[in-house]
Amino acid sequence: MNTTLQAAIWMIGAITSFTLMAVSGRTVSAELDTFEIMFFRSLTGIVIVVGVAAALGTLGQIKTTRYGLHAVRNIFHFTGQNLWFYALTLIPLAQVFALEFTTPIWVILLSPLILQERLTTIGLVCAAIGFLGILIVARPDPSNLNVGILAAAGCAIFFALTAIFTRKLTQTESITAILFYLTVMQAVFGLISAGYDGDLALPSRAVLPWVVLIGFAGLMAHFCLTNALRIAPASVVMPIDFVRLPTIAVVGMLFYGEALDIWIFVGAALIFAANYLNIAQAMRGTSAAAGK
Repeated sequence: MNTTLQAAIWMIGAITSFTLMAVSGRTVSAELDTFEIMFFRSLTGIVIVVGVAAALGTLGQIKTTRYGLHAVRNIFHFTGQNLWFYALTLIPLAQVFALEFTTPIWVILLSPLILQERLTTIGLVCAAIGFLGILIVARPDPSNLNVGILAAAGCAIFFALTAIFTRKLTQTESITAILFYLTVMQAVFGLISAGYDGDLALPSRAVLPWVVLIGFAGLMAHFCLTNALRIAPASVVMPIDFVRLPTIAVVGMLFYGEALDIWIFVGAALIFAANYLNIAQAMRGTSAAAGK
């Protein structure tokens, strides 16, 4: 089996998992707020991470001296994930996913500030194209600009910050350690945020399976995406990941009666083009360096 086909199989798993997480998040939002969703999702994640680590013999990798960096990274992820779940309840699913695709654009712009990486001309061009796509997707004017669009756009910024700090953590931390501290810290953040008023709602028997599915699908999505990127270059994986958009658009139409908005696809195509251009340029730079 060639690497492209293997990557495609992993990405089918990732796309399915992201879609299930979105549907589950919208389903449980009628009963739980976003902080409660994050708390119970993280509890599920702890069980999964510890169970898998025990089965694989990697429990010994759960150690760190970088608690501060883990905390900063997980505050960003917690904020972004809450905004994502909140946006799911307010705007069409396809619009949420399209705006989430701007995360790599924010990585381009924020990396020079945090990682001292050089901002290239092609990076600025990619950012400009991506923001044009954002404007087409969001179409910001007083008649349609709403909190849901702002939440979806904001989650992309916090996901970008998460990615940047994850890059810093991977220099010294194992994947098992990163996932363990992700789930544990976010369970604490969720408990504090959801329970500060003394009113922590427990999921009903009808909603509990959906809550568990959110936790499982979230970890599985990133596991599948990581494996796809491990065996194939980003230039192969990313176009497959873009299939998430038409997939969630069809799900929104079939299950929630959401209209298929052509402008969301036009804007998302520009965002995809910006991301792909940046990846292609980075790969050319890597190839040129390797050939020296």
